[in-house]
Amino acid sequence: MDNTKVCEWCEEKTAHGDQSSVYWELPDGSRAIQIADVPSMSCSHCGMEYQEEGVINEIEDQLMLIDTKLIDKVVAYKDLMKLPRLLKKNYFRY
Repeated sequence: MDNTKVCEWCEEKTAHGDQSSVYWELPDGSRAIQIADVPSMSCSHCGMEYQEEGVINEIEDQLMLIDTKLIDKVVAYKDLMKLPRLLKKNYFRY
């Protein structure tokens, strides 16, 4: 079974699921954090590593809806997504 996808950067069908660490600025601009083990795509053709739009939206929504003071400088993606939300959803996303 072929699990490759079309790369969003080079448009070759050589991207596959991976995990990576990313740096993200908090919504209030106070600091950046490192998020480890984020679901990512990695392209064997162009070498680009990136997150798909759905993952980006999940991270941005979660950071908008939690008390960011609870986050250390480095947090695992799964741990970040488990933090309790102050609101149920991001009402600014349509």
